Amino acid sequence: MATSVPDLPPDVTSEAASRGRILVIDDEPDIRESLEILLSAEGYRVDLASNATEGLKRLENSTFDLVLLDLMMPDKSGMQVLEEIRGRDRETPIFLITAYGSVEVAVNALKRGANDYFSKPWDNEKLLIEIEHMISKRQLEQENTELKRALRQRYSFPNIVGKSDRMLKILDLVGQVAASRATILITGETGTGKELIANAIHAHSARADHPFVPVHSGSVPPDLLESALFGHVKGAYTGAISSRKGYFETANRGTIFFDEIGTISLETQTKLLRVIQEREFMPLGSTETVRVDVRIVAATNADLKKLVEEGRFREDLYYRLNVINLALPPLRERKEDIPALVDHFFTKYCRENEKLLDENNRSRLYFEPDAMQILMDHTWPGNVRELENVVERAVVLAAQPPVSADVLPEHLLDARGLRIRRDESGKLASDASLFEIVADFERRKIIEQLETSDWSQTAAAEALRIPLSTLNQKIKRLNIEVRKRSA
Repeated sequence: MATSVPDLPPDVTSEAASRGRILVIDDEPDIRESLEILLSAEGYRVDLASNATEGLKRLENSTFDLVLLDLMMPDKSGMQVLEEIRGRDRETPIFLITAYGSVEVAVNALKRGANDYFSKPWDNEKLLIEIEHMISKRQLEQENTELKRALRQRYSFPNIVGKSDRMLKILDLVGQVAASRATILITGETGTGKELIANAIHAHSARADHPFVPVHSGSVPPDLLESALFGHVKGAYTGAISSRKGYFETANRGTIFFDEIGTISLETQTKLLRVIQEREFMPLGSTETVRVDVRIVAATNADLKKLVEEGRFREDLYYRLNVINLALPPLRERKEDIPALVDHFFTKYCRENEKLLDENNRSRLYFEPDAMQILMDHTWPGNVRELENVVERAVVLAAQPPVSADVLPEHLLDARGLRIRRDESGKLASDASLFEIVADFERRKIIEQLETSDWSQTAAAEALRIPLSTLNQKIKRLNIEVRKRSA
């Protein structure tokens, strides 16, 4: 053979990982062997595939820094393989190896996404120089991309509000897992923002330019869910008057998000497991498989382990989904985020309603201290979604800042009174919060005015220059015992 190769040095294993990983796809054993010796001698890790099908399978299961692809193979041509690879991966460098060194072949290869081409027999030195240049360039680009992505992930989650330790840990984890291909399970109570986190994972991944497809599993009837996920061909069932793509095919190269994954039937769970394992499925009524490259993110407010024990959820699917778990805290466990969330929702709904915005297009509204204290005291069973609804209501009803407790829903106003911590002498606790200090001052002033007004709430409200309804709310919230008026 015209192409000569150097002898393999005794120890190249230690530096192989640092130089890069190369996949050689060629049906000629001599070519594969010569390339393996040549590249291994330079410290590269080399994987070999003897045909196009094997090469495509290796690319699905592993990541490579460069691919050397033969033009002529018995099962598929190099051009066909090139098109299939570029259909799902635009980044991995591909060098085409051909026995036909024509300009036409070169132009065609470059048009279809090849980075370079080499004619047999190739020049070893030139090939190694181009491989080193391409891999070094790509590694540098990846490092820059990862650095930018890390900075963006740490400081740029515009739709996720929260500076509590719990949320910062979640956001750091989102930043770490976004770049991977791993399946992710997001758990948390209703209203904690599971879809928002799923969106953030997609937006900070390499799939961000491709579709994010949410599937609200609980709202799709079980008999329609399979067709919605996998699509169908014309005539697959009564009413299927035309072929239709499913969510998986729509989400190809992107992310599919399953909300309330625990509601999916066992039959559909089996088919979903196959897509995760094989990355292929059959549309309803079809005999042909469709291959997809989709990242799966699932969410649930249910205890999937318990569903597995009850036989309502497949154990193997549970472990496939639960590769990485993000457990979102309920709002009652991160109440320090409530003021920031309130500001965020005030601006959001003031913009939607085109009212009470400042010169920076931010809301001028804010809650009075007693109203904010009510929000801080509430347990928020509906989590962030419930808080958002309360603030939206406040924006609609507010005429000007500040926003009083009058606009809050009745169930918040009827909640138990505020607890003001005191020491043994009856004085405020030494570590009393600002809310407790303000509430204690308000309580004393209201009691003084009620005593001065002979416990007439109407007269006290007029003297304090507040509506009677507001005074009644404060009396209830501050646990003020109203005495009977003197005869």
